[in-house]
Formats: sequence, structure tokens, C-alpha cells
Amino acid sequence: MPLLTRVRRLLRRDDGNAALEFLVAGVVLLIPLIYLGLALSAIQGGSLAVEGAAREAARIYVSATTDAAGRVSADRAVTVALADRRLPRRSGDLELRCDVSADDCLATGARMTTTVHAEVDLPFVPPIFGLDRIARVPIEATATAPIFRLGAAP
Repeated sequence: MPLLTRVRRLLRRDDGNAALEFLVAGVVLLIPLIYLGLALSAIQGGSLAVEGAAREAARIYVSATTDAAGRVSADRAVTVALADRRLPRRSGDLELRCDVSADDCLATGARMTTTVHAEVDLPFVPPIFGLDRIARVPIEATATAPIFRLGAAP
């Protein structure tokens, strides 16, 4: 029997290799799929935390009696919302903008817009070679709340 025929017969044989092939293919395909699920859930959780932080900061600011008290309360609300998801606070991650002049920001009819920025770290990224600084997903959320005071003229 020629050598080429023997090689073809050996390659066509399937003597119990299915289980091994299934395990190898399963591991090769399953591990990245599991990591993708973990990464997407971390990003979605961070996105919900940032969105909630922006919404609550806007709501709390418009219920304040003074501009300074509103800014402090909004900052605390963002700190609590981000800490609940274990996202770190950074300087400049909260922006407060009023659609009227800064002197009259709490007047009835004005609108307060809050923007919160955060970064979500991807899971299981080691801090070697600076990979932990690269594997961050920036997230931003904006919320607007109207200022309405009972008894004030619109």
C-alpha cells in the first residue's frame, strides 16, 4: 500500500477524538464569550450609575435654596451614586450648567443641566505594562431639570 493512501486513511479515522475536539473548541470559544459578558455587564452597570448620578444631581440642585448649597448637595449625590457602583471620583467629573445667567440660576423657569463623567475599568486586566490605564471605558451622562418654585411667577 502506498504511503499516500496510508496517510489518507489515518487522517480520515475518527477514533474518539470528538470529546477532545469539543473540549478544546468549547474552551477556546467559551472563555472569550464569558469575558465579553463580564465586560459588558461592568460597562452597563457603570453607565446606569453615571446616569443616575446625573439625574439625582440635577434634581437635588433644583430643590436647593441657594446656588452654593445646591452645588454641594449635587456633588454629594454624585459621590454617593458613583461609590455605590465603586467608581472613583475624579476632579472635574461633575459639570453644572444653567441656561440663564449664573446670578439668577435658581429662578423659576430656568433649567439646570448636569453632566457626569466617569471611567469603568474592564475586569481582570492586570496592572502590568500600563494595561489597566488603557482598559478603561469613558462614560458620560447628562440630565436636565427645570427649576420651579411654588408661588413664584413663571
